[in-house]
Amino acid sequence: MSQLNNPFIRRYQNLRVVRQLLITHEDDCPPVWRSVHPTQAHLSEDQVNQFPCVFDDYFALITEGQKVPHTLEDQCKSEGIVRSVVYAISGQEFDGTPVHVGDFYSEGAARRVVNRLSFETGFFSRAWKISTGHIIEESMRYLCEWVDIDTPPGLLFVAFRVPYSPVVGVKLIATPWTDENLQQVEGITADQLQQEHLSKGIPGDLAHILQLAANADVRILMFDADAPVLDGLPVYAT
Repeated sequence: MSQLNNPFIRRYQNLRVVRQLLITHEDDCPPVWRSVHPTQAHLSEDQVNQFPCVFDDYFALITEGQKVPHTLEDQCKSEGIVRSVVYAISGQEFDGTPVHVGDFYSEGAARRVVNRLSFETGFFSRAWKISTGHIIEESMRYLCEWVDIDTPPGLLFVAFRVPYSPVVGVKLIATPWTDENLQQVEGITADQLQQEHLSKGIPGDLAHILQLAANADVRILMFDADAPVLDGLPVYAT
């Protein structure tokens, strides 16, 4: 199942801040972006911006006022001038595809954005309320029945009612329901868990939504007739 088609996914993976240098060189060549070499990572912006440099396809080295090892300088066949310094936020989609999130002119601003975009376990985006229109009536009846009895072991979820409300919720256990995590926690695969759900009579539409939510590391999923629909999920009735 592609995580890119999972509407519960709301974050990028492995966000990081990388200092990037905008370098101009020969008159007829477009400017290039390079990272400063790790040996010069300690240099301040004032020691980098508007300074001459050498660079290759991967990194740049400031030459003015800095001692550059000959072995590194020999790798850099191009010369230029640093025209601007930005702090780029990069990350990955859930399938590992690289993604460029944005550029900022200060490291502090970039790190504040990373902090806002990072959903740390136990703090953000682990409780959802979606429309009951995303499941068929049979599935809603099924959940209401499970509220009043003990959920069979091995299903990795527990149904519950919200007091003084028609809302029915599900607590998902041992998320995310990926092969790697389930093998470590329960000794099963995601396909085996899905088959266990279906063998216990869980309607297919409900099993599918639970799997999507659990794969996105959601812990609490509530179904409410008054909640808005979630783009990307099937709608059976509203």
